[in-house]
Amino acid sequence: MTSRPSAIGHDFTVDSTRPLLRQACGAVGLDARDAQVLRHHTNAVYLVGQVPDAVVVKIGRPGFDHQRDLRNARGLVSLIAWLTRHQAPIAPLVQGIEQPVVVDGHVVTFWRHLPQQHPVSTEAIAAPLLALHQAPQPSFPLPSLDPITAIARSTTASRILDDDHRTAVVTRLEELKPFWARLSGSVTQCLIHTDPQHRNTLWRPAPRNEETALNHASTPAVLCDLDGVALGPVEWDLVTIEVHCRRFGHADHDAFAKAYGRDIREWEGYPSLRALRELRMIATNARKSSPGSPQATEVIHRVHGLDDDITAPWHII
Repeated sequence: MTSRPSAIGHDFTVDSTRPLLRQACGAVGLDARDAQVLRHHTNAVYLVGQVPDAVVVKIGRPGFDHQRDLRNARGLVSLIAWLTRHQAPIAPLVQGIEQPVVVDGHVVTFWRHLPQQHPVSTEAIAAPLLALHQAPQPSFPLPSLDPITAIARSTTASRILDDDHRTAVVTRLEELKPFWARLSGSVTQCLIHTDPQHRNTLWRPAPRNEETALNHASTPAVLCDLDGVALGPVEWDLVTIEVHCRRFGHADHDAFAKAYGRDIREWEGYPSLRALRELRMIATNARKSSPGSPQATEVIHRVHGLDDDITAPWHII
């Protein structure tokens, strides 16, 4: 199901995505009347239906290239099938629905809902992330991680950065380009999540007959929000965890490093990759945030702090 793509710069709000949700759900036989918003920033994420049969519906933003977005979404569906066959710990797509669905230029996917009773610890992310890094690469092509291009495009497309802010981001990007060229050309490329973090990891419910015997600490975790999976250096994923711990107040990075088997802070390239990862977070949110919004205020705060204390806290957008 396809229709004319929307303009990239239109506001991506609950008011604009609820009609898309109703149309997408109607196309696959789901009732979206009582849908709940779970998250609304990078994607619009809705919960449709009732537990235990609820479905998570993800509506993507219109991107720079609609056809590329659609190819990437089809590739994601194929990748999920591949990883599922290889028993990778990932959130599952809903079976029996031809995916993706496209509505007004927005790519829509449907995922099984995994009810959550307890927060995911940083340590719990280690096992599914390591499993993804060790998974065999599929025979079909996957994109390669390219933060340099992504940062440049997002900075150009942002509606909230003034000339001084844009110059600050671009200057830092130019300083980091040689480092990324060396790293991407010298390490083994494997499957990486590209944005592993607490909100992108879920507890997988135990089988019903074992629920009383297993608590959340022994229930395996799975990775979700897999839209960005690409080929790249594992260091990108590891530094992403470190950034989230340091900037957003998660205090258990040491436990994650022990469980994964490596502490990214001990790697010589850590300072440069840390700076590049944080710049990517700034630029991506600069593109997605609307002028005058709290998200825009947080982005500008981060730009102003580019040369400040790296332990300064950030607010989650």
